[in-house]
Amino acid sequence: MSDATVLQQEIAVEQEHVDRVYTRLTELRRDASRAEKEGYQLAGVGTFGALVERDAMVFHAARRRHALDTEYEGLVFGRLDLLTGATHYVGRMGIRDESSQPLVVDWRAPAAAAFYRATAAEPLGVVRRRMIQSSREKVTGIEDDLLDPEAAPPGMRVVGDGALLASLSKATGRGMRDIVATIQREQDDAIRSQASGVTVVTGGPGTGKTAVALHRAAYLLYSDRNRFAGGGILVVGPSGVFVDYIATVLPSLGEDTATLRSLGTLVAGYEATRVDPGEVAAIKGSLRMRRVLERASHDAVPGGPTELRLLYRGTLLRLDAADLEKVRRKALPRGARRNEVRGHGFDGVFDALWAQARQLKASGLPEKADFEADLADRGDFREFLKAWWPRFTPTRVLRWLADPARLRAYANGLLSREEIATLQGSFDALASEGPTIADVALLDELDELLGRPRRPAKKTKNPFHVRDGIQEVSTYSDRQAAARTPHMQRDEDYRDYAHVVVDESQDVSPMQWRMIGRRGSYASWTIVGDPAQTAWSGDPDELDRARDRALGSRKRNSYALTTNYRNSSEIFEVAASVIRTIMPDLPLPRAVRSTGVDPVDVVTDPAALPEVVRELAEKQLSDVDGTIGVITPVPRRDEMAGWVQGLPERVQVVTALEAKGMEYDAVVLVEPGALTRDRSGIRTLYVALSRATQRLTTVGTDPSWHP
Repeated sequence: MSDATVLQQEIAVEQEHVDRVYTRLTELRRDASRAEKEGYQLAGVGTFGALVERDAMVFHAARRRHALDTEYEGLVFGRLDLLTGATHYVGRMGIRDESSQPLVVDWRAPAAAAFYRATAAEPLGVVRRRMIQSSREKVTGIEDDLLDPEAAPPGMRVVGDGALLASLSKATGRGMRDIVATIQREQDDAIRSQASGVTVVTGGPGTGKTAVALHRAAYLLYSDRNRFAGGGILVVGPSGVFVDYIATVLPSLGEDTATLRSLGTLVAGYEATRVDPGEVAAIKGSLRMRRVLERASHDAVPGGPTELRLLYRGTLLRLDAADLEKVRRKALPRGARRNEVRGHGFDGVFDALWAQARQLKASGLPEKADFEADLADRGDFREFLKAWWPRFTPTRVLRWLADPARLRAYANGLLSREEIATLQGSFDALASEGPTIADVALLDELDELLGRPRRPAKKTKNPFHVRDGIQEVSTYSDRQAAARTPHMQRDEDYRDYAHVVVDESQDVSPMQWRMIGRRGSYASWTIVGDPAQTAWSGDPDELDRARDRALGSRKRNSYALTTNYRNSSEIFEVAASVIRTIMPDLPLPRAVRSTGVDPVDVVTDPAALPEVVRELAEKQLSDVDGTIGVITPVPRRDEMAGWVQGLPERVQVVTALEAKGMEYDAVVLVEPGALTRDRSGIRTLYVALSRATQRLTTVGTDPSWHP
């Protein structure tokens, strides 16, 4: 019998089971919809008890139906034939038949662990492991690993020669795909690491660090849903482009309760996309900036009143600049939060005026309480207080650093002259263009330093509330919202996450670690990164201290990923040759796939560069079916985006920094020589060169970047 015939017969066997699974899925979806409708009809009983029962039925039925809808595509992807003779099918969610026997085992369940962990050396009771590829409900291919040949029963068929490598050759599409069907042993170890403490995952380009982090989040939500869905999981990425790229992974794994944020959007109220030059970002990211900001938060208001003159019952009361400074310093000792001690400042002004009025023996001077009431009724006095000690916002105070004189005063003795000169001008566009990504951590720090005025808590009205203990759900869309909102709705500045995932952690500055740490005080952590890819050019010891402070004394569990599944060996050799120029002893991952296609390097003159870049991007459109990344130097992104304007959407233009964590079927890297001015730039070039899965083309006017 030919191999093709065996393959078709085995596909038919698996199709029969997959058909049974989807038939059962249809039944479960119908049952969930029926339960939802029946629950809604309970309102007709007319009692509050019926409403409570109805709400519970609608809530759980809507949640179940949502999960069943989410997991439709590629539901079954694996099969385990065990030494005991049993067979387990593995998929995106667990499904049982009418008699409660498992048709599909959830990939996160202990029973499915052997699908990822079994090897020929340690089969874990697995005789044959089968990968099932499908498109919607149709099985399109299978690949087998015979892990225990001696235990294989007569007639067991083995098909294919490498499911993992076959899956890695597929086009990526615009977003990141999950790796749930192809998780390998070292990745699975990290994914299923104990929930407490800190899980640290390191690995070079293409080792699946990001995918491991996201699958770990899904695994934690499955293994302890009350803890992690209730407290919430926060996933922090380096850029908005990256967050958009990974946004579909968790929903595809059946989880949509995690919060995804970039470093520029982590703080409520800010959506920063601007990037500072590397040397500026390093200074802004230094812990020394905290002392700079502390000095600013205690300084007098620029342009504020320097004198108070009041005529009270014929007596002139006057506080000069020295008097006001004395009052402010007394009310605002080091460590005090300015917005929280505003009342102390006002009290100090009242006390100073009262003492002066008594000294001058103002005529008809009343008791102190009446004196203060008289002053508080005066509009001119109230306006003075508002101008002298307003309610401060972080943005308002950070703008003060745009004044060179103030910046020098705040940074004196903390930053060098060269660093102060480098920072000058970096805050000028804050008012007109908003903060840079590095500024967001400074704004969060100022929010901590300034504190917030004490205001009465506002009650949030529940749109489904009828009376105490009763929630009314009235429409289809309301039922959907009611099923999902309790798990998704948190305060805008929520800070009590149960688990925090930090991706591309090697690029998080000390000040950004402080920002993230405030949101994970009670959390367990997953930290993912590659030290060789770091763009941080500041003090490495300071970085370690800030990270350790954010993570606290929690136990660390470290995992190293050693296999590059993304790049072909031809592509990764170019990237490896670059990083070895500054880190010759760096352990690099092993690229396991060869395409036989070597990277192409094109050198042209500046005048022809725009046309050549467009031609190369157009060529990649015919060479690959998936995405093409045009990677540019940061300052020239908009210019170079214009060169490829009008090409299909799968041509995506990103900067070398935005490309971190991304992958494309083909990459056109423009002006790689512009990235090699220092060690940080060489690391960035290393990242850019390792984004492609199938084709890599470099093009520029300077060929000297080659090692």
